[in-house]
Amino acid sequence: MKSHRIEDLKVWSKSMALVKEVYLITAELPNEEKFGLLSQIRRCAVSIPSNIAEGAGRNNKNEFYQFLGIAFGSTYELQTQLQLLIDLNFISEAKIIPLKELLTEIQKMIYSLKTSLKL
Repeated sequence: MKSHRIEDLKVWSKSMALVKEVYLITAELPNEEKFGLLSQIRRCAVSIPSNIAEGAGRNNKNEFYQFLGIAFGSTYELQTQLQLLIDLNFISEAKIIPLKELLTEIQKMIYSLKTSLKL
């Protein structure tokens, strides 16, 4: 298997856009959350395109599949953390809904890509 160009993977591009939006939204969090939820959410968001990229650069479909699985898990972790922002009244639900919708789209794309790699 040859390496994929990450720039050609729509799921990677959408994940990168999600990271940018997550950084903008989390900039609104209170300072006391700087080392708590803010840090956790940002690391989680960054791990999605990072794992897609790492998998794309691997030598075979099994490794790519494995890294897509990690990215997929991170999407659910991020979904939980975004819900916490709403539940804790840190960010309004109206601001989080577009992120959750993009996240759902990314989840579907990762799932489809994983399915296409199955042996």
